[in-house]
Amino acid sequence: MSLPAPLAAIPCACLLTIVGACASPEGEGEGATEANGTAEGDESSGDGDGDGDGDGDTDTKLEPEVIWVMEDVVFYDGYAATVDEPVPEGVVRLSNSLHAVKLSDEHLASIQTTFKIGVVVGALCDNYDRIGSVHLALVPKGAPTYVPAEVERVELARFITPFMNMNKEPTTVPYEFDADNVVPILTDDELLAEYDLWFELSIFGVPYAANTEIPGCEERNDTQLGSLLFYTDSAEPAEDFNHLLPLAISESFNNYAEGASDELGVTRKTIEFELEQDTDNAQLVLITSNHGANAGGEEYIRREHYVYVDGDLALQYKPGRDSCEPFRKYNTQGNGIYGPSPKSDEEWQSFSNWCPGDVIDTRIIPWGPASAGVHEFVIDVPDATFVDGQGNFPFSLYVQAQ
Repeated sequence: MSLPAPLAAIPCACLLTIVGACASPEGEGEGATEANGTAEGDESSGDGDGDGDGDGDTDTKLEPEVIWVMEDVVFYDGYAATVDEPVPEGVVRLSNSLHAVKLSDEHLASIQTTFKIGVVVGALCDNYDRIGSVHLALVPKGAPTYVPAEVERVELARFITPFMNMNKEPTTVPYEFDADNVVPILTDDELLAEYDLWFELSIFGVPYAANTEIPGCEERNDTQLGSLLFYTDSAEPAEDFNHLLPLAISESFNNYAEGASDELGVTRKTIEFELEQDTDNAQLVLITSNHGANAGGEEYIRREHYVYVDGDLALQYKPGRDSCEPFRKYNTQGNGIYGPSPKSDEEWQSFSNWCPGDVIDTRIIPWGPASAGVHEFVIDVPDATFVDGQGNFPFSLYVQAQ
């Protein structure tokens, strides 16, 4: 899988290696759609009959749009005090590892009926694999900035950076996510009347190993470059949702920390939520990834995950790719994950929950009609052990309804 042709054709240095960068989705789950940019084959150009809005109108044919939101933003040591280095115009640094941009009226007017999120990460002085995310924040109208913990936010996409040596090519890695379900949020008149929509790019990094291991990184605290862009066209009708209910964003999920699960010793998390009115159709959007790099850690053991909605099994999945070899080329720093020679599919499947340099799947769980009132979401990973009280499954969830 690659980014759409219009993105790959952009004459920008950070996109020169973008084609063919992404891989197939994680292990197949039951009852869910994995929206991680897996559409292959016919890459729509917006030239089909009609204008893509489903009304049969053939008078207007919209051209696909590529929207740059951030370009080559520098990220810094995630553990250090926030730096005061300059940022590109329109970008707000919320912390060393989190930057945000308010969508302009022009951005919003460019959104058509389909939507892809693109991220490009560039190597600086962090040579380890790190977690990154794209978030959407609902910020009171007119605010020049905001405190993330004080506004509603949803995680739209998650990825893992490769082990990168900034002195070796390739020095950038691209990611793509199908996110058609985000269109109803970006075009909701009631939401836009109350909030400004800010997109956040988060890349956590630390420079300590690179300070001694990577020539040119001595005493530096810049960790990665990050770019964020959108691709939108009218190849398909827009999804029909008009209600957004954020429930969790990167919450701790493990069995050893107070409040990270229903009870200590159990890897089960229950979320109760309320629908204000009956809905003809609803879906839940879930992101999890398994971390814990200690011996016997959860990062290296594939576990069955079970999701229940109102007591019914809605999704069962086991994370992990068939192979991480497609991402070897981005791992230019020697590391213990890839090793010096290729691994077989069987070897990768024996321990790999995700690949450095790959996306983490966004799982869309169809729910269907639902009544007003209180409902219950449960995620359960019964075999997880979290050896030595280490590791975490960062957990994000939101509901869309119509």
